[in-house]
Amino acid sequence: DVPNMPWEPTKFAGIRIKVLYSDDSGITTALFKLDPGAVVPLHEHTALEQTFVLEGSLEDDQGKCTAGNFVWRPAGSRHTARCPNGATFIVFFMKLPQRLPP
Repeated sequence: DVPNMPWEPTKFAGIRIKVLYSDDSGITTALFKLDPGAVVPLHEHTALEQTFVLEGSLEDDQGKCTAGNFVWRPAGSRHTARCPNGATFIVFFMKLPQRLPP
């Protein structure tokens, strides 16, 4: 019953999550809601990550992914994600990313 699941705060300002699936191997499916101006700090994808944007847009140094579009990151990719106008998206992690020092 996803609509009735509460949005849980994350350790990052303006970023909330609904974990839809996770297991001990690190496979995770989650909905994210980012407020306008929210930033996901520099992190490295340790395995394939796939994102489908439902509302708004998500940006990094490689470009912008808008509502209705899909982006994926291979293992080893690093980026900082920005959300100037707010966004809601679903992410499929094969393993959770690792935050990197600033």
